[in-house]
Amino acid sequence: MGKRWILVASLVTPVVLAVAAVYAWPLGEERLQATAPVVLDFAAATAQAERVAAADVADPRVLPQCRTIVRTHGARAARAVLLLHGYTDCTKQMDGLADHLFEQGYNVYAPRAPRHGFVLGEADPGLSATELVEYADQSMNIAAGLGEESGVIGISGGGVLATWLAEHRPDTVARLLVLSPFYRPSASQAPSLAIKPLTVLFGHRLLPDRTVSGTGQTLSGLAQYLRITGNIDDEAVNERLRTVAVVVSDGDDQIDREVAVRMPARLAEANGVTLGEQVLDASIGHDVVEATAPGVAGRTGELYAAYQSLYEN
Repeated sequence: MGKRWILVASLVTPVVLAVAAVYAWPLGEERLQATAPVVLDFAAATAQAERVAAADVADPRVLPQCRTIVRTHGARAARAVLLLHGYTDCTKQMDGLADHLFEQGYNVYAPRAPRHGFVLGEADPGLSATELVEYADQSMNIAAGLGEESGVIGISGGGVLATWLAEHRPDTVARLLVLSPFYRPSASQAPSLAIKPLTVLFGHRLLPDRTVSGTGQTLSGLAQYLRITGNIDDEAVNERLRTVAVVVSDGDDQIDREVAVRMPARLAEANGVTLGEQVLDASIGHDVVEATAPGVAGRTGELYAAYQSLYEN
């Protein structure tokens, strides 16, 4: 009997140690907190934005509807906004909102995320958290050069990047609006105890990647956004921050809606501003912004005006 228990212990102990190591793995990473602010005037910011857009045109892999969007009024505007699309989507998701804000006097920059826009509903499986935060950081430099005041609106994974910018770029981000932010998947998608292992094991590619059934998403791709969430301090002070707002939908079964509201709420409280919040009805799902999305089609005028109001508070 004693030998049997020794054998069991020898088999179980490595498993226990492996599980303990996963839960003890620190999520904070210096490279996911680093920024490289560059002050650009309007001409330099426009030139950089146009180079990014031209590179998309020159790349035959990039779908025409997924190319970087640059819409300016020919001079530095009072307000400029950075629009960040979601994981496995592309700039077409933000096209309608970009038009609306441009018509309201904004200069708008909506860049294509790295490894996105080649196939609709998919992203290159090599996507990394590091390149995502670098993309957000560099895009913020450009957007800041387009307006006297700048801010960011992001949806889903883009909402994670937008929140990251609100903390890590206090030199530029004055306003934040997150739409269906993917800080954490819903319990129906992944129970809370699975979040840390998912983040560590797939985020660092310690396990073979898997495609999420019925989507073009992969566990490693989703985990890159979870890694970034782990490098957001939702109580960080940004003295420039004037508004914080969030939009979620009762029809969204992809995100943890409680966390989606709680993180921006904490950020708003830490910075002495009132959280702007809107909960949409269940006819709208996770995508609350693309003009052709279920529940959004036919309501863009109403919704985009509401989003602008929340953003501006």
